Amino acid sequence: VKVVTNDIISVLNDMAETMYDAPGIGLAANQVGILKRLIVMDCGLKTDDDHLEPNPIKMINPEITFLSKNFNEREEGCLSIPGHHAIVKRPDKVIVNYRDENFKQKELEADDLLGVCIQHEIDHLNGILFIDHLSRIKKEMILKKIKKENLNENRS
Repeated sequence: VKVVTNDIISVLNDMAETMYDAPGIGLAANQVGILKRLIVMDCGLKTDDDHLEPNPIKMINPEITFLSKNFNEREEGCLSIPGHHAIVKRPDKVIVNYRDENFKQKELEADDLLGVCIQHEIDHLNGILFIDHLSRIKKEMILKKIKKENLNENRS
């Protein structure tokens, strides 16, 4: 994305609405058929009294500039593969550079759920699904289940 237009803002807003309706915590533009480097996320923000407040983040042209050498494992799912989850090992901290809705350059350091979500959504932009991070056997098991579900759906 070279410039923010009303169309880009509209796409980001529509993506956020789609993500919330799903419900999910992240969405990449290519998941909804838009081939632009756009992602939206909302992993929430803890308040002082430990409540979770909405914290929508919209990123244009996100690029990870740092990946920790330490890893954590966390269960991931995906709106592109509904109903399937697996434990994925990823760097426990990232730094991402991106542009916001005003095309202002930003940098965000993230860990925990937000760090995983950023990596997951940027993977989408790069043509990678969370199952691509699994062992061959685990990935094949999920793909077999999906194939079986699709066959059963088509028979109905």
